Amino acid sequence: MPKAASAYLAAGGNRHPSAAAWDPDSGYLAYGADCNVALWRPIADSQEQASGSNSVKDQCDGVEYLLSGHKEQVNAIYFCNLSEDLSVLVTGSANGELHVWRHQDFSTPATVLDLHKKSINCIASFQSSNIFVSASADFTLGIWHISKSDNGSGFEVKLVQQIKLTPSFIPLTISLTSFPNTDSLVLAVAGTRSFIQLFTSSNRDIGFSLASTLTGHEGWIRSLSFTRETDDPFGDLLLASASQDKYIRLWRFHCGQSDPSTQKSDPLLGGVGNLTLSNKTHRFSVANGASYSITFEALLLGHEDWIYTAQWNRSNGVNRLLSASADNSLAIWELDVVSGVWVCTVRLGEISAQKGATTATGSAGGFWIGLWSQDGSAVISLGRTGSWRLWSHSDSDDTWTQQIAVTGHTRTVQGLTWARDGSYLLTTSADQTTRMFAQWQHSQETGRRSWHEFSRAQIHGYDLNCVASTTPTQFVSGADEKLLRVFDQPKAVAEMLQNLSGLQSNTSSDRPEVASIPVLGLSNKAIEQTAENGEPAGADDESPSVQIDRFYGSSTPPTEDILARHLLWPEIEKLYGHGHEISCVASSQSGQIIATACRASSIDHAVIRLYNTNTWRELKPVLTAHTLTVTALAFSPDDSYLLSVGRDRSFSIFARGDGLEDGAYSLKQKNEKAHSRMVLDCAWLPAEVGPAFATSARDKTIRIWRVLEDAHAEPVTSIAAPGPVNAVAVQGLRLINGAVWLAYGIEDGSVSLVQLDAETLHPRGEIYLLPSALHPSKAVAKMEWRPLSDSAEEQLAIAGEDSSLRIVAVHSDGVP
Repeated sequence: MPKAASAYLAAGGNRHPSAAAWDPDSGYLAYGADCNVALWRPIADSQEQASGSNSVKDQCDGVEYLLSGHKEQVNAIYFCNLSEDLSVLVTGSANGELHVWRHQDFSTPATVLDLHKKSINCIASFQSSNIFVSASADFTLGIWHISKSDNGSGFEVKLVQQIKLTPSFIPLTISLTSFPNTDSLVLAVAGTRSFIQLFTSSNRDIGFSLASTLTGHEGWIRSLSFTRETDDPFGDLLLASASQDKYIRLWRFHCGQSDPSTQKSDPLLGGVGNLTLSNKTHRFSVANGASYSITFEALLLGHEDWIYTAQWNRSNGVNRLLSASADNSLAIWELDVVSGVWVCTVRLGEISAQKGATTATGSAGGFWIGLWSQDGSAVISLGRTGSWRLWSHSDSDDTWTQQIAVTGHTRTVQGLTWARDGSYLLTTSADQTTRMFAQWQHSQETGRRSWHEFSRAQIHGYDLNCVASTTPTQFVSGADEKLLRVFDQPKAVAEMLQNLSGLQSNTSSDRPEVASIPVLGLSNKAIEQTAENGEPAGADDESPSVQIDRFYGSSTPPTEDILARHLLWPEIEKLYGHGHEISCVASSQSGQIIATACRASSIDHAVIRLYNTNTWRELKPVLTAHTLTVTALAFSPDDSYLLSVGRDRSFSIFARGDGLEDGAYSLKQKNEKAHSRMVLDCAWLPAEVGPAFATSARDKTIRIWRVLEDAHAEPVTSIAAPGPVNAVAVQGLRLINGAVWLAYGIEDGSVSLVQLDAETLHPRGEIYLLPSALHPSKAVAKMEWRPLSDSAEEQLAIAGEDSSLRIVAVHSDGVP
């Protein structure tokens, strides 16, 4: 039987302030990726940390696991290190489900808690308390107690208390800690009101009750975070609250009847306008008799848009606060010991001139999440594109340097194609981007390689549906628009592939350096060099060409700053003719002809149009056969035939004619009863077995057909599947151990491999079902084998509706 293993996982993060957590013990960063939970380890492994090296990895291994189980988008994640021998990962989704995963074994199915009726917005716990809290959009909080099971091998979770928030508001953030030197807990809750509610519990086994309400903010409160002011067990607590009013407020919690000393005159407060800066003391007592006071400590100004997260880090006896804002910046705040004023000491991200629209104009940009590493030597942030940005601190020169991090699509990956020579992979998505993934060769000595996003070739204004590679340096894509667009690889990307991947690319001087998108435009325009000084017209420090010049010397793949703006491919041609949104595109094996189709509900639009890639002119006449949308197109290995399948349950075979214009195709057969439900995909078998192909459909079957001399296809065999078969892929370059390798993916996300005998084309041996960790948690959208003829392993690219891209390495060990 074949053996499969994950070669690469890519999935973008969900844009929600609570949808990620960084575990200080294991080093895993967990983040929501559609309905999955992705696990990635940004920091060097534990052995390197033990040796005193806490630097960020110089080689990114990427996402290690995608945990499936949630049915809707994951919005809240929290690592709960409740005791020395009990650590769990708690995740919450938009349908109100809570999943509790055992930290030591993520392969074990999660415990599902069903309390809330609406989206889980945030989760919090306090170390060693065995208590965690969930907050939901149904205006309630859930207080949960977790303990080891009687047999010691698992854990048990029970609901301790459910709190109905009054007055009603949606909680967006919570933070839980203990009062100094006591067992009493304090829970801060805030959300779609401008106040903070404080709940206290006299000990860790008794429910919470409302103790006080803090006012001062003038907008929704997005983030709360507690810390101890000093290492003194009797020291004060500090609470940071970040709001959509663009300000962060600090609150001091003091034990005792006396008020703490406060800063009476803060020079930074002179420009805050009409903000209320009340120093009112809030007093309350807990059940054990201890009295506490809360006073306003400081107002932090500096962000220009909503603040989504604020998180404390205490290391080396110093408190630092990290804030992430919709203004595309991270800020690190520290207390100046001389003046007693909180100041911004570090600002990371993008400058204001490049951020574009603000939240006031409907933008969903900026940084949604900001997290610290345990020792404060690194920070990480999630941006609007779903990609992570990672900075590490150098003690020697006191600078923060951006490192490579994980990227991925944020919506359904709808199309993919390998480059003609298999050197890289192109994907298109409903997130309106086309991305190029390739392998980074770390060094010649070790031969180690890892997959990364090397270029964001197309950033569009329509959802992208399909992509086809015409040459190793050119592709064509189709979207929810009536035309197709053709793109050429720029010199910057070609040189990057040559330097970092060892690929020989066309880096001739006549290729454009880079491309850019005009304001309010959809076409990537090439940027040319001027004749006088060799500099691009209008170049400045932030222009694409200048950024690329700086990147040429890099020894690592591009970071998100470069990917998001400076590695576009120039658009060289538009292909017109269709009347509706493009549904599929295919390129001939020679790359000289491309076939396209669009969505259709009548025979007038369900046509196939052919284009000559030398002249980019349409070949007439159009190919007419289907009555509804053509769902897939494929050229035979020798380009003699063009196969089409559609929603009308039929397939059609077109043969190439020598007497037709530019070698165009004509209809030879239409099988109107190929399947009993709509046909969703098709693929040709290798040339060694003669002209034959596979079709897959919603009727839960894959059918193998052999083309006879008269260009008519006859059925050979049928393979039953457990569900509708969305995608089928055949390793079309060669036979493997005398068999054809065929993979098919069904609607529930599962992927199976079957071997077809080269002579009879009947299944040989058992069908191999890929482990659940290797396939999407939603429907498979598209699959394609990597076209490499000298590889020791086969690689299958899988695109999923769960926004994930997977490359699975399949070995033929054990194949008879």
